[in-house]
This record gives sequence, structure tokens and C-alpha cells, in this order.
Amino acid sequence: MIRIFKIALRNLMRYKRRTLLTSLLITLGLLMVILFSGLAGSFKEMMIGQITDSNLAQMQIHKRGYVSSIDTSPLNLTINQKSCKKIEKILGENPDIEAYAPRIKFSAMLSNFKETTNIRLNAIDPEKEIKVCPNVSDRMKFGSGKVPDILLKPGEIIIPEKLAAGLKIEIGGSVVLVANNKDGSVNGLNFRVAGIIESILGPQGKEGYMHIKDARSLLRMEKSEVIEIALRIKKFDKLDDVYTDLKSVLAKFKNKKGKPVFEIHTWKKLSPFSNIAKMIDIMTVSMKIIMIAIVLISILNVMMMSVYERVREIGTMSAMGTSPGRIMGLFLAEGLSLGLISTLVGNVIGIAGIYSLNIYKISYTFGRMDNLLLSPTISFSELAWVSATVLLVSVFATLQPAYKASRMEPVDALGHV
Repeated sequence: MIRIFKIALRNLMRYKRRTLLTSLLITLGLLMVILFSGLAGSFKEMMIGQITDSNLAQMQIHKRGYVSSIDTSPLNLTINQKSCKKIEKILGENPDIEAYAPRIKFSAMLSNFKETTNIRLNAIDPEKEIKVCPNVSDRMKFGSGKVPDILLKPGEIIIPEKLAAGLKIEIGGSVVLVANNKDGSVNGLNFRVAGIIESILGPQGKEGYMHIKDARSLLRMEKSEVIEIALRIKKFDKLDDVYTDLKSVLAKFKNKKGKPVFEIHTWKKLSPFSNIAKMIDIMTVSMKIIMIAIVLISILNVMMMSVYERVREIGTMSAMGTSPGRIMGLFLAEGLSLGLISTLVGNVIGIAGIYSLNIYKISYTFGRMDNLLLSPTISFSELAWVSATVLLVSVFATLQPAYKASRMEPVDALGHV
């Protein structure tokens, strides 16, 4: 076997320029896949982290039917105090849950005493919210320039940047919130503007923050009702498993009609960025398909030319008693050797490229968060998968030329001009 590979390498070196160009082409394709996978994967992970850690949370639990009507911010689909305690007990017993936080979401009218506009509000428990979304304060600007020890106090509100600019509301100013309660009655309260926030989804966002106690007062909720419970798990790669477990447990709670009382969704269902994440995955797969095509066409072309140029040599080998299987193995060894060399070189250059990108850093801006740095990485399993694909395609591309060479008749081959 070793001897066959030595002969295969010697045959490849007989056509140095062609072998070098083919190897460079395969190496370039592999390098592009490694760099693109590293950059795309890093961007996707960072964006998912920004969305889940500064706004959405990784999972959310609602009353059944809430997500389908979320645009209207319905207040009749609240989770009552008794149900909250049941859910909290389930979450507390799950070892994969790191933190959870109650929220009330609703729409209201905001006035600066001169002008009025609508606003969507997240009513939160600041101490619990910061554990579920640890980066939420990165989107906020406060009067002191620093994040306060307590993100939000009763009587305070944090309003969207675009809305603040439109109504000329400054930090420290006073505003009035007017909201419809569950029964349709109207109530209003005064608040102090503690900060300004930019939406994670862009400047068109009109979603502010207030204390959950104030929301219950404004909406005249007699008991500790909530709209949703946001969750954070300890290991993000176990998200789907934890989701499946919680979904099965929550499904046991039925209403009088025998239908589930609660629904649980991951960030994928709740955020439009999930579609962008899917597109990134599709683009990564497309890059791999292009690489496969490059390897297939390159090696197939080289091996067909090699067979065509060595017809008489193949005839001589056959006439000397070399078996068709050994001839076929020789050409397969040449294709595999070419793929193996290109793979090794491509992996070395690709890893060096990833390392260089981490040294020189690639920064970008997302919302209020400036100088976000990409940290491209590629796992050993990804490298192994890509390398194995190149080697398999190398062998596959060599099969037809190798089979053709092994089936040549010695007399015809020796008479070939």
C-alpha cells in the first residue's frame, strides 16, 4: 500500500505545473469554506446572543394563544398568580434553567403634556430581568452616563430613543402614561424618564421599559398577573432539549376543553432574525457545495488527462501482468494523494487565517452597541467534516478515469498513438 502511494506521488510530480495549479485551486476552495464558516458562524452566534441577552431572552412562556395575537398586546391572556407559582416550581426544579423573569407587555399613550403618541412597554422586575437578559443595559443611556445599581425603580420609565427625539423628551423629564385596563377603563400615572433605549431591531422600535409594580398599578391588576415569563438556560447548546422537556411538562396543564393552558417558544419563533440565521446556514451550505464542485471538476480533469496521456504506459503495465485492480488502485491513490495534500495545506492556511482575523479583529456597529468584535472560530468537528468531504470527493472524481484505465486492453493500449 505504501509503495502504491509512493508511485502515485511520483506520477503526480511528473506534471508539476498541472498538479500545483489543481492543488492550489482545491486549497483555495477549502480556505474560503473555512474562513466563511468561521466568520458566518461568529456573526450568527453574536447576533443571537445580542437578541436573547439584551431583549428577548432565550425562551418565553405565555398563556396559550398570546403569540398569535401579540401585535395587539392583549391583556386578557395573562397568567394568574396561581399559575405563576406552578410554573416557577417547574422551572426551579429544572437543573438546566439558570434564571427566569416575569414580564407584563402592553400598549399605552405617552404624553409630554404637549404632544401624545403611542408606546409599547415592557414592565419588568429589574433584579430578575438582568439575570435573564444580562446585556439589556448595553442598549440604554442614563443621565449619569453610567448604568445605575438598580436598572429601574418604581415611578421611572425608560423610553425609546426615536420617540424621545420626536417629543423632545430628555432624561429626568416627566411624562404621563395612559392605558386601557383589562375591563376597558382608562387610567393614567406620571413617571420620571430615567433613561433612553434603542430597540434591538432598529431605530423604528417604540418599546420602552417600566417597573412591573407600576404596570400593575396603571392597569389596576388586583393580583400578581403577568403576560410572559422569560427564561435563560445554563448551556445554550441544550436549548432545544430544554424546550422539549418544558413543553412536555407544560402540556399537562389543560383547560376545561382539554387543550393546553400554556405555550412556550424559543427565540427562533419570536424573532425575525431566525430567518436571517437560516439564510446564513444556507449560504454556508452553498459555499460547501461550491467547494465540492471545485474539487470534483479539478480532480476529474487531472485524472482524465493523466489516463489519456499514459495509455501506452497502462498497456505496458497490463502486458507485464499487473492486475486491473492494481492499476485502478494506483490511479485512485493519485487522486486521493492530490486531495490529501490540498486538504492539509488548506487546513493549515485556513486555521492561520482564522487566527489572524482574531488578532486584527473585525468590528461593526449594531444599534447603540459600537465596536462589536467578531471572533471567528471553527470547531474540530467542522474541519474534520470538510476535510473528509474533500477526500471522499477526490476518490469519487477518480473512480471513472481509474476504472477506464483498468479496463484497457493491452494490445489496444500499446498501439495507441
